[in-house]
Amino acid sequence: MALNVTPPRRRPSRGRHAAAALLLASAGSFGLLLAAPGPAAAGSNLVVNPGFESAGSDGMPTCWEKSGWGNNDSTVTTTDASEAHSGGRALSVTVTRRVDGDRKAMMAEDTSCAPDVAPSHQYDLSLWYKSTTPDASVTVFRHDVKAGWQYWTDLKSLPLSAGYTQATVRTPVVPPGTDQITWGVSVYGTGTVTTDDYDMEDATLPAAGSLCTAGDACTKGRWEVMPFRNPVRSMHSVVLHNGKVLLVAGSGNDPSMFKAGTFTSAVYDPKTGAMKTIPTPVDMFCGGHVQLSDGRVLIMSGNKSYPAADGSHGYEGLKDSYLFDPATESYQKVNDLNEGHWYPSATELGNGDVITFGGLKEDSTGSVTAEKFSQAQQKWLPRTEVNQTWSYWGLYPSMILMQDGRLFYSGSHVFGNGTPGGGAAVYDYGANRITDVPGLQDKDHRDQSMSVLLPPAQDQRVLTMGGGNVNSNPEASRLTDLIDLKQPNPLYVPGPLLPQGTVDQGQGPKPETGAQGKMYVSAVLMPDGKVLETGGGLHDRADPVYEASFYDPAGNAFQPGLATDPIPRTYHSSAFLLPDGRVMAVGDNPGNGTFDDHVSVYTPPYLFKGARPQITSVANADKWQYASTQRVTVDRPVVKAELIRPAAVTHSSDPNQRFVDLPMTVGADGTTLDLNVTSNPNLAPPGWYMLFAVDAAGVPSVASWVHLGGPDAMAAPMVHGFAGHMSAKPTGPERPHAAHPVSPEIAGCDRHYGSADVCVPTVFPSEVARTTAARCGWLRAHGYGSLRLNGRDDPLRLDPRGTGRACGR
Repeated sequence: MALNVTPPRRRPSRGRHAAAALLLASAGSFGLLLAAPGPAAAGSNLVVNPGFESAGSDGMPTCWEKSGWGNNDSTVTTTDASEAHSGGRALSVTVTRRVDGDRKAMMAEDTSCAPDVAPSHQYDLSLWYKSTTPDASVTVFRHDVKAGWQYWTDLKSLPLSAGYTQATVRTPVVPPGTDQITWGVSVYGTGTVTTDDYDMEDATLPAAGSLCTAGDACTKGRWEVMPFRNPVRSMHSVVLHNGKVLLVAGSGNDPSMFKAGTFTSAVYDPKTGAMKTIPTPVDMFCGGHVQLSDGRVLIMSGNKSYPAADGSHGYEGLKDSYLFDPATESYQKVNDLNEGHWYPSATELGNGDVITFGGLKEDSTGSVTAEKFSQAQQKWLPRTEVNQTWSYWGLYPSMILMQDGRLFYSGSHVFGNGTPGGGAAVYDYGANRITDVPGLQDKDHRDQSMSVLLPPAQDQRVLTMGGGNVNSNPEASRLTDLIDLKQPNPLYVPGPLLPQGTVDQGQGPKPETGAQGKMYVSAVLMPDGKVLETGGGLHDRADPVYEASFYDPAGNAFQPGLATDPIPRTYHSSAFLLPDGRVMAVGDNPGNGTFDDHVSVYTPPYLFKGARPQITSVANADKWQYASTQRVTVDRPVVKAELIRPAAVTHSSDPNQRFVDLPMTVGADGTTLDLNVTSNPNLAPPGWYMLFAVDAAGVPSVASWVHLGGPDAMAAPMVHGFAGHMSAKPTGPERPHAAHPVSPEIAGCDRHYGSADVCVPTVFPSEVARTTAARCGWLRAHGYGSLRLNGRDDPLRLDPRGTGRACGR
């Protein structure tokens, strides 16, 4: 059997340490599955030797084999009739000592033994078991016709059971290129699990006929510009667990508001259309934010000062930190960070703590201090209680939590070049070691690209899209890169190119050509398992690109030609999923200092396909636990259910965005679902999630809100030994130092002209000739008015007459 990625006989050890995490007591297994309506094949057991009655070699039944990984002692034995559920045999896996890893009894990876499957189908799996350990899971591997056998997913945690209990679960949709699967029970704690009478049946639900009569919207979707305006210059968008949206502006990149001390936020209610302005205590412009496990929003840092006109300092970061409470719609002060972090990362860990890196300090230098917010203590910890590598990760570095508790820095960031080396890395906080990750294409042109952990989170794949560089100001990139963090030595490989749309460079929209792509990308995880990418611009704070597409993780391809947002969405824009399955987009702040306050909403094609399934009841919605089975009911059959973490997005950055698959056990009525929650909090950090149910046509329900997290449990997390044999050598902490030097022009703006929010580019696009006439023509075409000269220097030769005004007439 495959050892997560490769068979154990070819690579017998693949384990890493398991991350400590909060675990919750498992609810009992319901075991009620009857075959759901499906094709003629339904009802036929696809498992060879399901009761182990046919004996094979090495003491194992025919078509079954031992496998596993890590440092542990175990035995796998065939029992006699006294231990069987039926017939004369059962199969027992016993682990007597465990440091890491697991042991399995699985169906053999053999063409005559492994059950055949069809892509796009789903299968109901069941077995009878008894167990003396809560640390056991139904694990599935799949055979890819190109890549061979590989780990697929863990479907269900098995609670303790002294006597035989039936466990049943439905697989996700089988990915393209898969012709066989094998499955069985993984034991990853000390104890014994005995199993018997395996069953696997095709449970595919046919898609209903198309009911769409909406014309192009049936395939492209539809954008609508709302009949109201955004009351604040929102830079930050957070979907709250009551379904409302927090829009944070602070000073909104407006120095006059900063000088006046006018800082703003708003709460938008999609159900009523109401916008409520919220008193805001400090300038949260370009701070960081993340939702805590209780649903409050932690906001860190912000803007202490705009750049000086004489270039003596750049932006300066605040040390302040606040919590926004959705219940009271107000901000509450918490203790300060150890130092300022303008443009920081923010990632929730599996235990509910929050870790942050990067940004600018109070003196405009780059922060090399890692900060951690303790969930238990509800405060930022002293620097001495946080592991420090003294590394400068840049601004808004995309730090994505991996399934074993490490962090993957994807290479997406804001302003300028990527980090040294490959531009991406894995950071092991516990060991305080950084390992470079190779393969990221054109790493220094990934400024305001976007990275997403693809659906489902269990697959551990990350896609990075587009980007540019505000300092060198090239045309933005079409490149995408894909990494599979399940591999022993993960590295980026090129993904499909971003589709092209039209670009407006001041003379109206024209088709993109050649290698033209976009930066300021927004990417949204959708309930049907696709990723919507939308918005963007061709150059630094200029030249909006009108293009949108769906990326399909299963097919590794873009579906181009979707409807496009009629409002430009470049710098300081964001797009995010609403609980009703639509996407909302706000913001646009080009270099001339204006801000677009239109609000757009996208209705995807799946909402034009007819009636939506409905979630009619959710048990224990406010206290879902890890490794548990949770019962919900729907009004008609669905093919999948998932948790989607609500957005907290700014500057093409939301590293906490994730889609977590909930393998189903389907009741006899087809509408009672027992959803199997992962045992691993690193896959789904504690907090509030949107629960969607999706039918065979890809139509989602409106989300129900559920809260994941709670007291410690008996079960341990199911952690795999992925990324355990990386080729790069891990590096330890740098020499302790106070800061990293950063240019005052890090934002790609030449401060010799205009004001802090008016961004004359340090480098004009390459097609603009290096003459006063050409540069001034470009500025006029992009809506720049009269600009004062700050001081006597005129490096871009915009004031050859010496009038003190740039491009004066």
